[in-house]
Amino acid sequence: MITAIVMIKADVHRIPEVAEAIADIDGVSEVYSVTGGVDLIAMVRVRRHEALAEVIPGRVNRVPGVISSDTHISFQTYSKHDLESAFALGW
Repeated sequence: MITAIVMIKADVHRIPEVAEAIADIDGVSEVYSVTGGVDLIAMVRVRRHEALAEVIPGRVNRVPGVISSDTHISFQTYSKHDLESAFALGW
């Protein structure tokens, strides 16, 4: 499983709508509204590296109200949760 953390700057007047639209995209597991230099953080989890291009520039960045994004790809996941089992359930 490949995980990308996408930091998103959005139109401040449309943050809830932008967050909901991004959360509805296949491959996006969570969207957080946050404080700081960005407005939203989206967690993208895909099986193939090539799918990142489909999800992030292909769909997330095209949501109306997204101004810019900065993507970070994880090398390793450290978690108490077994993400692989969650995906085995059909996510």
